[in-house]
Amino acid sequence: MIVSPRQIRAARGLLGWTRTELADRAVLSVTTVADIERNDVNPRASTLSAVILTLEKAGIEFLRADASGKGEGVRLTRHDL
Repeated sequence: MIVSPRQIRAARGLLGWTRTELADRAVLSVTTVADIERNDVNPRASTLSAVILTLEKAGIEFLRADASGKGEGVRLTRHDL
């Protein structure tokens, strides 16, 4: 699934995590997380996967856009922190 920088920022916001917290949990640098969120880089698949899996493990569900591109989002399904 393709996840947008907006979805990553929104997911982090729902969890109340800073960029540093996401970076630590995903075992990435804060600069990498910031670059992804600003859409300044085209991250490796493994890097993006680390971010997505970390957020999903924390209870985030990424919502796909419909065929017209509307409806992209995130949902907090549980909060196990």
